[in-house]
Amino acid sequence: MENRTPEATGTGRRLPAHADLNLLRTFLAVYRAGTFTAAAPALGLSQPTVTAQIRALEQQTGRELFTRLPRGVEPTPVAHELAARIEGPLDTLATLEGGGPEGGPTLPVHLAGPSELLCVRVLPALVPLVADGVQLRVTQGLPEPLLEEMRSGRHDLVITTRRPRGRALESVPLADEEYLLVASPGWARRIAADPRADGDLCAALREVPMVTYAEDLPIVRRYWRTVFGRQLTTRAAVTVPNLYAVLSAVNAGAGVSVLPRSLCQEYLDSGRLALLHDPEEAPLNTLFLVQRPGAEANPDVLRVRDRLRAAARAW
Repeated sequence: MENRTPEATGTGRRLPAHADLNLLRTFLAVYRAGTFTAAAPALGLSQPTVTAQIRALEQQTGRELFTRLPRGVEPTPVAHELAARIEGPLDTLATLEGGGPEGGPTLPVHLAGPSELLCVRVLPALVPLVADGVQLRVTQGLPEPLLEEMRSGRHDLVITTRRPRGRALESVPLADEEYLLVASPGWARRIAADPRADGDLCAALREVPMVTYAEDLPIVRRYWRTVFGRQLTTRAAVTVPNLYAVLSAVNAGAGVSVLPRSLCQEYLDSGRLALLHDPEEAPLNTLFLVQRPGAEANPDVLRVRDRLRAAARAW
């Protein structure tokens, strides 16, 4: 039998001509999922079997394909090159076999972001997709932990207030979130009645209780610095676990705070909250939509991504 020339992977070591197609499929599933554990159910295999197959392929290629991390794996440059060569043919073959995007149910989309934004903006925007069969697995959290979890393969899409460092994670601006200085109507009347309010709103607010989700008042400090051009000297009167709790406390009359418009707009429209200040340029936070490399293999990830980008134009 004629010996065939093995196809180069571009790494100096060639992919054996007899490489098992199942090993390549397992490799591509791990590459896209970011973890052996997440890839296993998609392949119908156990996690130890997935691990064993990746080791077998690494032995065949003579190169390490994944760096093992505490949570998940990170593709090596060799893995990126191999994936670029095989994903097109394997996806085409899967579609012909009835296992591609048109051949059956897709995997759930793992989405993460700030709790308040998920509840107020994101989930309502995705309702039509859920009704159309898209499965969602939603996680709340802070930007850096969520991005770190994405790097280990845990999330497909993350909405964050910080652009991820480096080039490993692709991100696009999603929307600008405006921040407002608000209080209950009762407090608003008391502040307006203060003789200092017209000329020096900061002075009128100095004795008003401040409600925040953190002891160092990060959002309020930023508002004072960017809008009033001053350093905040007031200490928090009430600290609570999250912005929802801030909203609840301020609505109940606990004091004043700075909240994102998306969270408090309904309360302003109904008169349950009052806007204390309307600057020409309110502080903004840019929201970014981050996508895990390889997540586009699940067509529902693309549907969720595109739906969020369209909905965010009205946020």
